[in-house]
Amino acid sequence: MSGQAGGFPGDGLGLGSGAHRPVTLGSRHMVAAGHHAAAQAGLAILEAGGNAVDAGVAAGMALGVLQPDLVNVAGVAPTMIRMAETGEVVTISGLGCYPKQASAAYFRQHHGGDIPSGLLRTVVPAAPDAWITALAKFGTMRFADVAAASIRYAAEGFPTHALLADFIATNEDKFARWDANKAIYLPKGRPPRLGELFVQDDLARTLTYMADQEKSAGGSREDGLKAARDAFYKGDIARSIARYHAENGGWMTEQDLADFSVAIEAPEKGRFGNMEVYTCAVWCQGPVLIQMLKLLAGTDLRALGHNSPAYIHLLTEAMKLSFADREAYYGDPRFVDVPMAELLSDAYADLRRGLIDPAKAWPEMPPAGDPRNMRAILGNSGSAAPVRQDEPAMSPDTSYVSVVDRWGNVFSATPSDTSNDTPVIPGLGICPSSRGSQGFTQEGHASEVMGGKRPRLTPNPALAVFDNGTLMPFGTPGGDVQSQAMLQVLLNVAVFGLDTQSAIDAPRFATYSFPDSFAPHPYYPGRLSIEGRIEGKTAEALSALGHEVVRWPDWTWKAGGVCAIVADPKTGLKAGGADRRRPSGVVGL
Repeated sequence: MSGQAGGFPGDGLGLGSGAHRPVTLGSRHMVAAGHHAAAQAGLAILEAGGNAVDAGVAAGMALGVLQPDLVNVAGVAPTMIRMAETGEVVTISGLGCYPKQASAAYFRQHHGGDIPSGLLRTVVPAAPDAWITALAKFGTMRFADVAAASIRYAAEGFPTHALLADFIATNEDKFARWDANKAIYLPKGRPPRLGELFVQDDLARTLTYMADQEKSAGGSREDGLKAARDAFYKGDIARSIARYHAENGGWMTEQDLADFSVAIEAPEKGRFGNMEVYTCAVWCQGPVLIQMLKLLAGTDLRALGHNSPAYIHLLTEAMKLSFADREAYYGDPRFVDVPMAELLSDAYADLRRGLIDPAKAWPEMPPAGDPRNMRAILGNSGSAAPVRQDEPAMSPDTSYVSVVDRWGNVFSATPSDTSNDTPVIPGLGICPSSRGSQGFTQEGHASEVMGGKRPRLTPNPALAVFDNGTLMPFGTPGGDVQSQAMLQVLLNVAVFGLDTQSAIDAPRFATYSFPDSFAPHPYYPGRLSIEGRIEGKTAEALSALGHEVVRWPDWTWKAGGVCAIVADPKTGLKAGGADRRRPSGVVGL
């Protein structure tokens, strides 16, 4: 790899290189999040003496209040933590499983293989357990401390921001399907307007109940955190969720909730140039980022030119090859034997790299490889997924938060889940995770729906650790665009020397030449979407290579909403960036 040594401003990475807004610098601590008020909530915790985990949980929970169209307090929250004392990177598997009654056969028999909107796409909510587990194992504060901002934002309301207003207006008919959703998201019989206070009374009461249970428990901090967790998974909240499912044809039971727990796991990791890149395991799409990087290893990317036709073509083909393997192999490793070590090996990448033709694009999804037998191709190219020609109907769900504190601890998390495809539980103000929409119903698929199994999740936080000690937590919303946007931002920093904000602001592109992760999993063979700031002659050259090029408008939310911090533990200097494509913000001191 050709690039800079370390990836930090002041280390050869030119500050002020054309960002829409300047990079945010700090020497003490920093938070970058998908909403500016969530970043402020995290900063307040840091200023009160909390560490990166305390602050990250506070900001992550706040995203579920401030972006309730994109994130749910009862949704998913895949999380990555690196504590400075040990330097060890761990992940928290913030993804729930299908209720025990769930099966792909049911969807094939009763819904033509579709996973319909509503209760049947519910998986066990994982975010509350993920946040509390992070606090218990790596934090220093109580649940009530970190939940205070979320309770305030929910009870007092916050000004409706543009993305929230636009999303609810666009999906008004979907929110109106359930009375409890309608009461929150269409409070005056219409979508909220820009600047109007958005209040969530029931959600405030739910979070307050958890905090009150913590206080009533007395004893140690750990005892209180357990009581807050039990209030959700074994107390009144669990009973309300299970009762609503029982009365409305859902599958979730009190036992499903009581039996659930997240796991603290080792990350997947891969080397690229002068850094190690860490992702969550194969229950999410995270490892495709490592596969993409492995395919690009050994190429002088800088010599190709940033966002040149050759560069975009190479990255696009590497992404398509990686997504082909994702489609063939990725699934819950508790149910599926995923050849992860082989998929991430240098030897396998060397074989697959040979399938990239610099003069011609794959017209469809390339064939998956055969990592177990170290062969470049297994089977045929393409997919049996439904082919579409329209604009991909992406949901903008998901957000992101990263924190680096004064001690060098790092937090990186990608909370998610929507509120327009599944009902709010009356009286609770929450939508238990509808992430079951990312399962597959065809028999034998690696991510086939099964009771107790987790769907293949798109949200995936990441962390890059450079050889000189520089740390870069980063992530984004965007469904299948997530790993693609993350790849481009990381390369913008590590190879092209852009500061954090400039790396995020640079125009992006994304391929859709694979089955979408959301049911009904549409497929767009050859589709390559590029932002408007990419030159017309570049688009023409890409079309000549065989890509079906479609123009995005400039600064579109469809290109993701990356947030990142680049931190040098030796000097304490931190450089943060937040994507203007969404209402994100970064704060640091």
